[in-house]
Amino acid sequence: MLCIPRRCFALLVLLALCFAAPLHAADKLRVLLIDGQNNHKWQTTTPILVKALESSGRFTVDVSTTPPKGSKPEAWADWHPNFSDYAAVVSNYNGERWPKPVEDAFVSYVQNGGGLVVVHAANNSFSNWPEYNEMIGLGGWGGRNEKAGPYVYYKDDKIVRDDKPGPGGHHGHQHPFVIQLRVADHPITRGMPAQWLHAQDELYDSLRGPAEHMTILATAFSDPKEGGTGRDEPMIMVLDYGKGRVFHTPMGHADYSMKDVGFFVTVARGTEWAATGEVTIPIPDNFPTADKLSPVE
Repeated sequence: MLCIPRRCFALLVLLALCFAAPLHAADKLRVLLIDGQNNHKWQTTTPILVKALESSGRFTVDVSTTPPKGSKPEAWADWHPNFSDYAAVVSNYNGERWPKPVEDAFVSYVQNGGGLVVVHAANNSFSNWPEYNEMIGLGGWGGRNEKAGPYVYYKDDKIVRDDKPGPGGHHGHQHPFVIQLRVADHPITRGMPAQWLHAQDELYDSLRGPAEHMTILATAFSDPKEGGTGRDEPMIMVLDYGKGRVFHTPMGHADYSMKDVGFFVTVARGTEWAATGEVTIPIPDNFPTADKLSPVE
């Protein structure tokens, strides 16, 4: 048996740790989060989204903040993210159109395999940008109507594509609501309870759009008692856009809506899937149940 002096053994352990740390960091996925304009308080929700991703141990997150609304063109000229540096882009943005070179680079990025994550009001944005609407599948507000595409929802456990005229985007009173899985064997939802309670939030309904190459993984009942539609509305969606993958959740109105283990895990797993097509982030033991919330401190 080879005997290693204690001092040499300690040195070997130290060297192993030094080399292991960079390798572990290299395994993390780089993610770009975009904010800067929103009808919601992005200044408070962006840090929580960063925490949801980085606390999973799977990501490093850079934040790119656009110029504020009404900025002059020269301010926008200095904003041009290098999308290709990232495995996925997370949008916490709802505001003015981006400069055309940025939009073109973004479309090319997703078409060629980049991941996109759409959170809450990011689906309100860019109602007149056709490629973006194809990426996100469904959107609300921004003048969307029947020209944008059908309403898409579940009714009597069946998907409905409703072409009737009307505006896109509505929600009732904020309240906690139950998420109902519709596809339990997708990498994002695999291992989740069939039903789980989500924190107080705006339950978006009446979303409409092209809804092509889209799979609804989970819904929530839009209760008429809370001002809702009486339908099961999409809450977790995935889409293909060219070679790219898109994860879309209308959840996440405010900081209190995001400080929820179910939301943290769903966004982290959705982002990993958008970036890689696979999910390695586990479902934790404290994941919410159908009748019990699981807040994040």
